[in-house]
Amino acid sequence: MRTVVFGATGPTGRQLTEQALAAGHEVTAVTRRPGSIQPRAGLTVVTADVANPDAVERAVAGSDAVLSSLGVPLSPKPITVYSQGNANIVAAMHRHGVKRLVTISSSVMDPTWRPTGEFFFNNIMDPLINRRLGRTAHEDMRRMEALVRNSDLDWTVARPSGLFDHPTVTSYHVEENVADGLFTARADLAASMVAQLTDHRFVRRAMAVITTQVRPSIAGLIWREAIAKKK
Repeated sequence: MRTVVFGATGPTGRQLTEQALAAGHEVTAVTRRPGSIQPRAGLTVVTADVANPDAVERAVAGSDAVLSSLGVPLSPKPITVYSQGNANIVAAMHRHGVKRLVTISSSVMDPTWRPTGEFFFNNIMDPLINRRLGRTAHEDMRRMEALVRNSDLDWTVARPSGLFDHPTVTSYHVEENVADGLFTARADLAASMVAQLTDHRFVRRAMAVITTQVRPSIAGLIWREAIAKKK
């Protein structure tokens, strides 16, 4: 399957690119930074800014599916990359007749998400990090989810919990809309998204993804993932 990966040089995007290639898909990796990823067998690299509709359209042309891992660090400043980027992707997919879209959102989008046994996170860190520092990012994710849902694409919204790095894919768990877990390894998130290229269980649904076999430090996660890294 000819698959376009937006945000291909971010931490999750690199996982998506490698796992899609390993699964036998032809991959077009879209990045704003020339030279940050090298083409090779099965991999085409396109330099484009997702905020540029014409560039997005050129990247999407001729593909069968799109995986979007757009993301920015949490910030109190206004954020539009999720909604604007996905709006351009959706428009390009409509123009070129591409139907399958899997895009990253967050478990925070489900108001019932309260991981069991996580008192400190639920009562202190979630209000401080997600509801305050992450407010503008999550507002934009809600705009993004709404426009994706209102499209006529075969979309899946992937909702990870707290993202962290782990070298291998684990026996991750998926549920519709929300899952009872605090963390998601990027390798597991990527694996669940690549699986959706050939698995239709979550077409036109939100897919929550959680990792249960390994667990990072909450303090380290806050610094590395919520503040220092992009998706």
